[in-house]
Amino acid sequence: MADEKDAPEETIAEDLVVTKYKMTGQIVNRVLKQVIDKCVPGASVREICEFGDNLLLEETNKIFKKEKELKKGIAFPTCVSVNNCICHFSPMPSEPDYTLKEEDLAKVDLGAHLDGYIAVVAHTIVVGSSSGSKITGRKADVVLAAQYASQAALRLLRPGNDTYAITDAVTKVAKSFKCKPVEGMLSHQLKHFKIDGEKTIIQNPNEAQRKEHEKFEFDKHEVYAMDVLVSSGDGVGKEGATRVAIYKKTDEIYQLKLKASRTFFSEVRQKYGSMPFNLRTFQEETKAKLAVVECVSHKLIEPFQVLYEKAGEYVAHFKFTALLMPNGTHQITGLPFDASMYQSEHSVDDPEMKALLTSSANPKAGKKKKKKSENENAMDVDVTA
Repeated sequence: MADEKDAPEETIAEDLVVTKYKMTGQIVNRVLKQVIDKCVPGASVREICEFGDNLLLEETNKIFKKEKELKKGIAFPTCVSVNNCICHFSPMPSEPDYTLKEEDLAKVDLGAHLDGYIAVVAHTIVVGSSSGSKITGRKADVVLAAQYASQAALRLLRPGNDTYAITDAVTKVAKSFKCKPVEGMLSHQLKHFKIDGEKTIIQNPNEAQRKEHEKFEFDKHEVYAMDVLVSSGDGVGKEGATRVAIYKKTDEIYQLKLKASRTFFSEVRQKYGSMPFNLRTFQEETKAKLAVVECVSHKLIEPFQVLYEKAGEYVAHFKFTALLMPNGTHQITGLPFDASMYQSEHSVDDPEMKALLTSSANPKAGKKKKKKSENENAMDVDVTA
């Protein structure tokens, strides 16, 4: 992956690029389904994450087999973050694991790429739940808030709209359920080989963040990873004692002093390029843990911190990838959501948000010809849950 910078920037104005995004989206949705099926009481989170990563590699390896030079694989390692853990929990073998329990709120987050075209997704489930019994209380509030907020975001992700329209909508929907979006979380534009493009959408910014964070306008032929994280608590994430496992190479340049760090960094460049990776993929985990320290201190590699809300609170997470096409926004990742499994005493009460959520999210052209796909079903919204 070392030469990906030289690749010319192609956009979804090209049919082949759209095809690659959609193929990656299909892989990501298939893997997400299978990972969720593994989220049962008694299961090891580490083993689930390893299963997800192996499946992402297996599935991407089946595509473009003849094109030996074409890069493909994991764009975001599988994470399973439970209850008050906000994100990025994917433990290494030497670190404490977590065993899933009945009624845990589990958030699965993962991504893949084909030829540098990235599709990512996140979904929240209640472990051991079944359609026969309703999920109630704060778990129901936070999951419905996050789901409807993500659906509001989908409907506002349109050329000509600005990023703060989504920021404000996510806050309003969460407020309806007496919940808060997690402060300062960013959704990114996706570019070729780049998971964190320049245009970003901020969630629940504090005063300083609102002043500093630029407003962007959406344009056609852009691609976004729309990330919605909602908390039953005050929405402020803090680092706990959990060691970071996921990192990503930056564009910084520095001559590393330690030989072990240079070897490690060279492997990162060759194997992962600019894509996020998990330290457990390195054969000698102890060496990798030491080497990453020098790389991070000189900003050659950046960590994806494992964040926590206060104990006893819950955080729900939905993320989808969307292509801003001339005929409308195409959601290419995300699984159907069954709102009937959740029962909350709250509902979306803001008239503007109600109207937005009952409007269609489907692209204009061709919807009559095609049967509803799974992704389109995922967009159906009942705001009275």
